[in-house]
Amino acid sequence: METIQAAFGHLDPRDQNARHDFCEILFIAFAAMLCGARNCSDIWRFGQEKEAMLRQVLTLSHGIPSHDTFSALFRKLVPQAFAEAFAGFMQHVAAAAGGNRQVALDGKAMRGAFEKGRQFAPRMMVSAWGTELRMTLAALPAKGGNEARAAIDLLGLIDLRGAVVTADALHCSAGMAEQIVRRGGDYVLALKGNREALLADAEHLLARAVTPRAALAFTREEGHGRQEWRQARVVRAPGLGRKHGFPGLAAIGEVRRTRVVGDKRQEERCLYVLSRPMAANDLLAAVRSHWDIENGLHWQLDVIFREDECRTRKDHGPENLALLRRFCVNTFRADSKNDTMRGKMMRAGWNDAYLFQLITHMR
Repeated sequence: METIQAAFGHLDPRDQNARHDFCEILFIAFAAMLCGARNCSDIWRFGQEKEAMLRQVLTLSHGIPSHDTFSALFRKLVPQAFAEAFAGFMQHVAAAAGGNRQVALDGKAMRGAFEKGRQFAPRMMVSAWGTELRMTLAALPAKGGNEARAAIDLLGLIDLRGAVVTADALHCSAGMAEQIVRRGGDYVLALKGNREALLADAEHLLARAVTPRAALAFTREEGHGRQEWRQARVVRAPGLGRKHGFPGLAAIGEVRRTRVVGDKRQEERCLYVLSRPMAANDLLAAVRSHWDIENGLHWQLDVIFREDECRTRKDHGPENLALLRRFCVNTFRADSKNDTMRGKMMRAGWNDAYLFQLITHMR
């Protein structure tokens, strides 16, 4: 409770005469989501059933808040301020763990969070994923669906010194590169047709480059009826960043993948802009690690927390509950118990002592 008070206690958007304590509401919502609650109605039900347990750590002067109280708070809470407080808290967690050397950026739509008649425009959150910690370092809503702008703003909440930022081709822009370099980081950004002129020059550079075999990196994996080979190389690109107004650009990376599943063979070739000419092995590792954000975060949010099924859609409610879910994923990741995330969620719902252990461990 002290951790929630210190990190989030200043965010209360309500009038001073509000009946229920802000941090107690957040605590109940956090605990409920750790036990599988998906929306404010579920949070209220959790509070009703677990009131005796909650009174061990909370005062609850006016009892358990109603469903409407939970809903009103999350609708009013300013997502930007909540996100900044979350990022500040996670910065201390990352520092205590020795820092994080790679940050993966990606957006995820909340497919159930749309106003009536606007199924084509669900809300979206952009997350910065620490690939070594396997935790969300920060997250921001994409205003108006502008994921690229939100990602640039998101980096302002993170300490990038000594870290490599990876992202897909949507984020391959001069603005993104400038933000990363200015804040002391490096980047590995996918390069595709949305940067047509830069892509053409990169292709020309790679076609002329002669890379000795010793400078290439190779991997091969087999399992689950699938075979996959990868080959990578890095070619220095002096002057290319200046020509295209792309801050820090120092090299072009190329990764070739061949995947065989049964009788089907699939080949893929991807290019990347790099802010430093890293070894080919390091490029392969960075590209592989980037996609952990899909399995480690997005898959968990969809399958374990059922985020896409949540129909909370009013005001700031969807974004604030989405950020709370990411805090719950981090909490499960921080727990050393040998179990799946779903298993930990079930244990938390059944075992009050384990639930308290989860909450107190995340500080």
